[in-house]
Amino acid sequence: MTYGKGMLLVVAAGILWSVQGLIFRQIDVAGTWAVLFWRSVGMLPVLLGFLAWRGGGSPLPALRSVGIAGVLGGLGLVGAFGGAIYSIQATTIANAVFLFAASPFLTALIGWAVLGERVRGETWAAIAVAMVGIFVMVREGLQGGAMAGNVAALLSSLGFAVFTVSLRWRKVSDTLPSVLFGGIFSILAGALVAGQLGQPLMVPASDALWAMGMGAGTLSLGMVLYTLGGKVVPAAELALLSNIEVMLAPLWVWLFLGETASVGTFVGGAILLVAVVMNGLSGARRMAAAQGGV
Repeated sequence: MTYGKGMLLVVAAGILWSVQGLIFRQIDVAGTWAVLFWRSVGMLPVLLGFLAWRGGGSPLPALRSVGIAGVLGGLGLVGAFGGAIYSIQATTIANAVFLFAASPFLTALIGWAVLGERVRGETWAAIAVAMVGIFVMVREGLQGGAMAGNVAALLSSLGFAVFTVSLRWRKVSDTLPSVLFGGIFSILAGALVAGQLGQPLMVPASDALWAMGMGAGTLSLGMVLYTLGGKVVPAAELALLSNIEVMLAPLWVWLFLGETASVGTFVGGAILLVAVVMNGLSGARRMAAAQGGV
């Protein structure tokens, strides 16, 4: 695969992920845990089929290859998926997706604390800028009654950070088996927690179909495209390209549903995106310099 094709695949993944907020707004009755359950049910056939195709007929070798790190990463994804669903239901799409963009910085902090990974000076500076943006958004949410949604979005980012650091711990390069574990664990968690809270899993057929379609068509297919493109696109550039989701998601709900967000959301989100771009560009420059010196 060429670099150009890899970039196109990653961009396509970001576009697919960006329409999830629009799909969420089509779900009328289902609660967080029912959506988590049905979306994860939709994920499994796509991921199993792709891993089986790539593994010559069976997904088991890929699942065994990730070991305990893949299992831990899958558990992290339960929090990531559940937090994302609740936050989108509790606040605006713009608020949620901007706060999801904090994940790279939480990954850097957890990697530094748990794995002893060195954090570059540029990343520390970007983290400081990101904290300003997060503060602006969270303060706005407190005034607008959306604090629970903001906290859930940050917990979702934390879950993705745990997922990433778990795979780094054992130097696992293939993320899809761990995503499949995350889908399996999410089905179990969704059924268990929904039962404990008295939330029905037997939701209207339209809600279940929207959720399953999101799992199969946007989340899983996006992950497959992102994984294929990531084989030839450097990690620092992947972080930049994934911001397509953050920029497009509020646009779709504004264009099609008329949903807008407050000035504070966009100011804080812009600050956070500047931090992400700063960090991604510095990483790309460092990688280019290292390759040039070889």
